[in-house]
Amino acid sequence: MDATPFSTLLRTESHDRHTEAEQSAFMSELLGGALGIGAYRRYTEQLWFVYRALERHWGALAADPVAGPFVQPELARVPELERDLDFLHGGPGWRRAAAPLAATEAYAARIEECARDWPAGYVAHHYTRYLGDLSGGQIIRGTAEKQWGFERKGDGVRFYVFEGVPNPAAYKRGYRRLLDELPVDDLEKQRVVEECRRAFTLNTDLFRALEPADPLTA
Repeated sequence: MDATPFSTLLRTESHDRHTEAEQSAFMSELLGGALGIGAYRRYTEQLWFVYRALERHWGALAADPVAGPFVQPELARVPELERDLDFLHGGPGWRRAAAPLAATEAYAARIEECARDWPAGYVAHHYTRYLGDLSGGQIIRGTAEKQWGFERKGDGVRFYVFEGVPNPAAYKRGYRRLLDELPVDDLEKQRVVEECRRAFTLNTDLFRALEPADPLTA
């Protein structure tokens, strides 16, 4: 590969898939105020399945030379998602009823497959999720606070609040340095780029599955 930093290559080569996810009908309607809190709650439920897949293998991946540097406890989102869902449902009863959509199952299964068998591929999913949470995720947080009156950075939006990351801009710079230093060859880096594109497509598939038949009742 040329002298382009890998973090830059990853961003530019996946830009079209990233844009497709960002501009999905579900996300556009959610951010535009066309969907109700029920749609936000369902989305948060599906994220719980995705992040359980991302984080359940951290113990095994921590010592891996490729994925290990990205296993950083301050990023953990499952406890925050559970806290948000307890709030959004008025208690922990949602755990008995929550079920993944088929698109969510496919997304989580691919993450798990990479976590078990292909650490570099897991990094692609880690990147698309956590760096996105620290960036565009903050727009979702602000919108949710405004639309549904959630306390700023409080219950309902804690998933988007990284208490252990006091300086997100500096943190993201450090994260990109880790990507640039990924200890794999050029062929493997290209495979990671393709997995990153796949991750965004899986995310888009989830958004499509979440689209309500009637936005007015969502």
